[in-house]
Amino acid sequence: MQRIEATVLIPGRGTPLRDGCVVLDGASIVFAGPRADAPPTPGADVFTVPAVMPGLWDCHAHFLGLVAANVEGVATTHVALSAMRVVSDARKALDAGVTSVREVGGYGIWLARAIAEGSVTGPSVYGAGAILSPTGGHADLHMYPHEWVCELADRTGVLRQCDGVPECLRAVRLQLRAGARLIKICASGGVMSEIDHPVHQQFSRDELHAIVHESAQADRVVAAHCHGKPGIMAALEAGVRTIEHGTYLDEEAADAMVECGAILVPTRLIVEEFLEAGLAHGLPDYAHRKLVALAEQHRAALSLAHERGVAIAAGTDICNSTVGAPASWGRNGAELAHMVNAGLSPLEAIEAATATAPLTLGPQAPESGLLSAGFDADVIALTSDPSGDVTVLSDPQNITHVWRAGSLVKSPGA
Repeated sequence: MQRIEATVLIPGRGTPLRDGCVVLDGASIVFAGPRADAPPTPGADVFTVPAVMPGLWDCHAHFLGLVAANVEGVATTHVALSAMRVVSDARKALDAGVTSVREVGGYGIWLARAIAEGSVTGPSVYGAGAILSPTGGHADLHMYPHEWVCELADRTGVLRQCDGVPECLRAVRLQLRAGARLIKICASGGVMSEIDHPVHQQFSRDELHAIVHESAQADRVVAAHCHGKPGIMAALEAGVRTIEHGTYLDEEAADAMVECGAILVPTRLIVEEFLEAGLAHGLPDYAHRKLVALAEQHRAALSLAHERGVAIAAGTDICNSTVGAPASWGRNGAELAHMVNAGLSPLEAIEAATATAPLTLGPQAPESGLLSAGFDADVIALTSDPSGDVTVLSDPQNITHVWRAGSLVKSPGA
């Protein structure tokens, strides 16, 4: 048993509590509340910290093992080398206080197995497997011959093209066969793909409905990469659970999300960091042009979504294994400061990264994201109270302790 006594306890949802206590028994929280009300814990390991809160979630990230801001690396890097890099990325996530990752395309399915068997130390990973798009869509590598890209889909399992309802059904089933905990699709073009336009819709109405229905039969939700409004509306009508990015979301689309109960995962970090870096770190010129064109609209859409009452979950779009590079693992907590800059309060940003985050998995959601009895013992301690200054979460050095499923995986001096 472990007992964490904190000057301030941030529950994940609701008002912070002064002089709080969290008691862990194995992989579960058995008490979280005022220290005066905590049960006696004879023989427990006791930790006294300035602040305690639920472990962070990153609801949009990629374990791809890239070392440059260019998705072509998926085709030019051996799978074994990518796998070695993502093992290090998993450790960086924990050190940054990220105890759960919703991995929306990459090697997360297989990384999750290695973590579960104890071969690798890392967060809980809920992987989608391959990103699905039509031929020529955002999950295609336009600079290579089509035949190569199709072969790559079978070899790496991280990008897959599917056209027409039968191929879409098969693509979903292939992800389920691999152990996907959700399905990731491209309902619009994107920034990091060479030819397609971020506003243009991808997948037809029939294809979208088939993907969502097939996923739902296995209790999986669909996450829709989507910048443009046509794709947002089509994806919502089909029943997707989350809209990723949401750049050209307007009042009508925001209200539709509220009505559907869909969640926005805005991924502000990757926009801000690549915008600042420019063409450095391997960002292709075509991606930089697209990014500059949509950056301000992306921020405005997040602000609008917040104003209209859209549920928001934190995600970064982190994919880079190079330490300190833009959108690299270990920088995850900086997303919360970007959300605050777009209009969320610090507590709302914290809720987006904790209590709301597991809801992005629908029926696959674990009891996570809250300091409450019965919830998973995924907990972090910090040097100061992030509800007053959320930038504390931007620097892994401010995360002094990390418990994942009740195991202390980071502590001072360890």
